[in-house]
Formats: sequence, structure tokens, C-alpha cells
Amino acid sequence: MADADLGRNLVEMAMRSAARRPEAPCLWAKRDGGWQAWSWARVAAESAAIARWLRAHGIEPGDRVVLLSENRPEWAIADLAIMQAGAITVPAYTTNPPADHAYLLNHSEARGVICSTPSLARRLLPALAEAPTVATVLFIEPQPTLPSGPQVGFWDSALAEAAALPPTGEEERLEKHDVACFIYTSGTGGRPKGVMLTHGNIMSNIAGAIRLLERIGLEDEVFLSFLPLSHAYEHTAGLHFPLAIGAQIWYAEGVEHLAANLLDARPTILTCVPRLLEVMRERMLQQVERQGGLRAKLFHLALELGRRRYEQGRLLPHLLPADLLLDRLVRRRVAERFGGRLKALVSGGAALKYEVGLFFVALGVPLLQGYGQTEASPVISCNPPGACRIDTVGPPLEGVEVRIGADGEILVRGPNVMKGYWKDEVATQQALRDGWLHTGDVGALDPDGYLRITDRKKDILVLSGGENVSPQRVEGLLVYQPEIAQAVIFGDQRPYVVALIVPDARFAEEFAKRRGWTGGLEEIGENAEFRAAIAAAVERANAQLSPFERVRRFAILKRPLTIEEGLMTPTLKIRRHLVLQQYRAVLDGLYDTRGSAV
Repeated sequence: MADADLGRNLVEMAMRSAARRPEAPCLWAKRDGGWQAWSWARVAAESAAIARWLRAHGIEPGDRVVLLSENRPEWAIADLAIMQAGAITVPAYTTNPPADHAYLLNHSEARGVICSTPSLARRLLPALAEAPTVATVLFIEPQPTLPSGPQVGFWDSALAEAAALPPTGEEERLEKHDVACFIYTSGTGGRPKGVMLTHGNIMSNIAGAIRLLERIGLEDEVFLSFLPLSHAYEHTAGLHFPLAIGAQIWYAEGVEHLAANLLDARPTILTCVPRLLEVMRERMLQQVERQGGLRAKLFHLALELGRRRYEQGRLLPHLLPADLLLDRLVRRRVAERFGGRLKALVSGGAALKYEVGLFFVALGVPLLQGYGQTEASPVISCNPPGACRIDTVGPPLEGVEVRIGADGEILVRGPNVMKGYWKDEVATQQALRDGWLHTGDVGALDPDGYLRITDRKKDILVLSGGENVSPQRVEGLLVYQPEIAQAVIFGDQRPYVVALIVPDARFAEEFAKRRGWTGGLEEIGENAEFRAAIAAAVERANAQLSPFERVRRFAILKRPLTIEEGLMTPTLKIRRHLVLQQYRAVLDGLYDTRGSAV
């Protein structure tokens, strides 16, 4: 295994890269209107300094330190520093309300907190008042309001103070079995659980990723980081993996600036989620529609020939000259949207729709779909470069075993599997049985060892007639309709399936514009003609379902399900149990024959 060359722990792994190229750029961020680089030497020096400051201010080996920050160089440096102090990083989502921060601080029994901006601090301060274990808070930026109780420090002064402090030496004592971080799961089914990941767990994942991607030539790689570093996917694939291979990491200014930042950073490897690809696809198609004429014809021809090449394995000889010409006229322009030198676009975090994946593959984008869970550090499988099968999540990473249980559940074993859940032995025993991680996902392995995800075992609805319905399958078909942005189905212990539908905003806007209406969705949603259009979309989805799976009635929601309301996780998964609680009366009404029937 390649992890024998990575060192004993994540800190040593990163410091080896720093020793190889001390003056080369490591981390990038937009500051004062321009991009600034942190060299490897600076990253190494600052992480060691912050580690000394933490130890001098009461953080002991094994303590938990919550890290609350947007993606920025200080996030990476703080993570390394916490581990160098012998402590455990507990990343927090920047979207958390105060109550979630309070839960995280108290459940992890955090002794310290590192927080970046005043806006994030405003939601943190009420939580700190309810967290008696927190003794030290380090702010990255100046703050107008400070907590009472914990001792407080500031990043720049901490760096200066640390110059006179002795080395911690803790990184030399860290071993692979030591816990590196608690990654709290998104909590789609209840309170988040603290997944304990060791240095060895994450390093084994990195070793597997190196094996997977070494065929593209891992040299002088550049990453653009925009997914939340508090999620296991970006934490491993977007931070520690690039640190391991000596890559540069550019921190995006935000999703709203992603198009421009792609042109600035020109990444060679990009981690993303399916929702981003869906949005990019929609915008590209809209732009093509507006242009029309020859450009639109060439674009759609490139799509068609790319689709044939992928699905048939090759193109007929007489089509090859046209396809080569389309590489220059169309596909090169698409590549330039990503910066022009992309080697791998890795999609993870949720299921990628086949049509979306095929769209990008047909346009020459080096797309790889993977699969994982926080409990697996997180990558379990991924399509290899040059051998991608869009309808699968690829074969298991090297060193990871996957087998399918008698009930179809995907079981995983390997050095990437978590140590367990913090303070939850019952849940740990349920998830880890006989050395195998029970994922809760249902799938199958094809003869070549590629894994397909078919269902989510825990979310299966059982109708009152005994029929089993997969929400993912039904909801996936619903949101595939252009009129529907979000859909949540229900029916457990009920006679038939019903749905909550959020209409697509663009469809609603154009529908209203054609009719000269000025009201928003609050008004349009009550219109019989609009409801009929949504019903037609539901019916198209129903046509692809068996009779018991079909949505019999639905209600139109007048606002989307959002992270801010707590109805979606930060990785855009629906918190079904909370949606059920909030819309219980609406759902009950659908079984009382109100609502729209289809």
C-alpha cells in the first residue's frame, strides 16, 4: 500500500511535502483584490506556531477543538495546528444556527474553538454561553464582541506570541491509530453523530486516491476548494489529499464567484457535487438556446456524437472527422470554462443523474463519479480515469473491500473505516458488525467489480399494503422534470404515495410572464392552470413507475426547502424527518382527499 510512504500521521505527511518544496506556493486566497499565496514554508511555520499557542493556552493532547470558518488558508493551517498540539479537530458548518453550535460544543466536550469572521462569531457567541467546557477561543479576524468566560486570542498576535514558546513535539508522538478529527454527520434522520476518524483512516483513503489517479500523472496539481471543509469529502479530497501530493489549493471566494475563480485558478483536479453540475448544465443549455443558429447546432451535434461514442464504445469512421472538428469548435470551449487544464472532475456527496453525467462526458469533461460515507473517511469507490461508467460509482479503492449483504445492503471493510461514533456505543455497534461497516445503502457489484447504488435501505417506505417504495427513485424521477425543483414523497404505513412539490423557479417565472402575472409563487401556486402543468410533470414521472410507486396526490410548496430553515443539510440532502414534522398537516390533508390528484 502507498500509505507506507505517507508517514505516521497527517501532520508528518504534510510536512514532508513542505520539506520537498518550501518556497513553492501551497495555499491561495483572494485578499485586497488580488490572489495571494502562502508558501509551504509559511504553512509549516504558522501551523507549528498556532500549535504552540494552543498548548500554552490550555489545550492538551486528546482535547477537542471546534473549527468554525469559511474555506481559507487559515482553515488548513488551524487543522494542522490542532493536530500538532495533539488535539482533535471538530469542524463546524458555517451554516449552523446557534443551537447546532451549542450541540456540537457540548456533545464533543470541546475545550477550544477557532473562529474566523465576525458574522460567524455572532452565531457562535450564544452557543459559547451554553458550553462550559470551552476554555480557549482563538479568532482569526478582529471581533467587535468577545465572549465572557473563555480566554481569548487573535491569530496575528498568537503567531507573534508563539515565537517565544517551545515546540509541542506532539506530532512526533501521533500514530495512525490516534483520532485526528470528529466529523459530525449531516443528520438527515436526527441529531448528528460524531464520526471518529483516525490519522490512519484518512491516510488510507489518500493512498487509495493516489493509486486511482496516478495514471493521470500527479505532478504540480492545482485544486480549487469551494465545498465546505467541514464535510468529510472536502476535508479528505480537497485538503489532505492535495497536501499529501504537494499540490496547490486555491480557496474560492464563494459559489457565486466560482465561474471566475475557475478561470483564475485553472485547476487540474476539481471535487464537486452533482448539484453544481446540474446548475452548470442548465446554464450552458440556456446560453446555447439564446445564441441559436450555427453555434447551437454544433453544440448539440457535439453532444449527440459524444453520447454515441460513450454508449456505443466508438463512432463510425465517417463521423470521426466531424467529431475531431467539434473537439476544437465546441469541446475546447467547454474545457475553458473549467480553466482549460482539468485532468479529473470528481463528483461525490450525492447521486449523479445519468443524463447530467452523460452531458459532460459527451462534451469531453474528464468526469469521475465516486461514492462514500463519512464513516469511511469518506471514499469507498470511484470510477478510474479512462474507464468511467456513469451509471456506477466505480470499483472500490485499493485496500477497501465491498460486499453485498443478503438483503442487498452495501457492506464495507478496510483501514478507511471509522473508529466509531463519539459517545454512542449503541450506534457504533449497529454500524460496525463483524468488522464490516453497514452503510444503509442498497446496491450491486457488476462482473467487473463496479458498484451501483440502487436504494437507501433506511429510507424505504412501507405502504399499508406491504409494498416497499424507494423515495430516492421516485423523487429522482420527479425532479428530473423541468417544472420541478424539489420533491419529497411520503407514504409510510399509508395506502398510497403523496408528494410535496417545489416548482422550478425559472419555469414559474416564465409561466407567469407569458400570462402577464406579477405575483410570485404564493399567487401562481394557487392557479389551476399552473397546478395542471405541475400535475402533467408528475404524471410523466409516474409513467416510469410501477402502480404502487406512483404519486397519487401532491401539494405545491410556496417556498423552497433550504439549509437556513434546517430542512436541508449543508450538503443539500433533505432532512426528511423535519420536513415531515413541519408539513404534517399538509400531508395529512392529502390523505383526506384535499390537494391535487393525478
